[in-house]
Amino acid sequence: MIDIHSHILPELDDGPNTLASSIAMAQRALKEGIHTIIATPHHLDGHFINQGKKIEQAVEQLNDLLQEENVPLKVLTGQESRINGDMIERLRREEIIPLNNSKYVYVELPSNHIPNYTSQVLFDMQVLGYKPIIVHPERNISLTENPDQLYRLVKNGALTQITAASLVGKLGKKIQRFSIDLIDHNLTHFIASDAHNTNSRGFHLDEAYHYMNKVFGSSMVFQFKENVEKVVENQSVIGDQPIRIKQRKLFGMIKR
Repeated sequence: MIDIHSHILPELDDGPNTLASSIAMAQRALKEGIHTIIATPHHLDGHFINQGKKIEQAVEQLNDLLQEENVPLKVLTGQESRINGDMIERLRREEIIPLNNSKYVYVELPSNHIPNYTSQVLFDMQVLGYKPIIVHPERNISLTENPDQLYRLVKNGALTQITAASLVGKLGKKIQRFSIDLIDHNLTHFIASDAHNTNSRGFHLDEAYHYMNKVFGSSMVFQFKENVEKVVENQSVIGDQPIRIKQRKLFGMIKR
């Protein structure tokens, strides 16, 4: 498996504090069937600043150590940047970097609202030739209460990525139901771990794919796995036309 969202780099954000902890995460990832990880440390989230060059150096260092320790995990460069009005200029300066030098750029929204400039920034990003991926939309309070906001963003070209722990119910039933609705309505395109450690915020990616298979079938699992491969290879991802979520569905029983 490929995991396109992980905080495996040491001493950069709220992920592991030491190289040894990063190695432990890598070993756990391998046990769960993950062979490639994109490292996506936080940037400009109010707590951490991790510019592109710093991340590239940290990835190189970790890959060298993994080789020395005979841990056959491949780590690629990425970043989880909080949306801001200067995002386009920061991309031009390579302060903000895409996933594995591709056209795909992670965009993190605040947890409780959608900034007024969001649509414009995502549009400008696409004009520049990038493809924005909104991370963990299922955990945004504003989108949960008004999913039509997400529908409009996806309709206008944005992609989204949900968290494995969300889909399997580790973050609560409401978030799980919304994650299922996002898949059911073609409003998300990827699933990834957002792992920060080996215990409280682990990978759960294999578990999530098994759950997806149970609820949606093997073809959906294949599509999501193929999409993460396409991100790494900088190819166009698969996705059907988004469908609006009816508000009442968010509070119903989990279907299927």
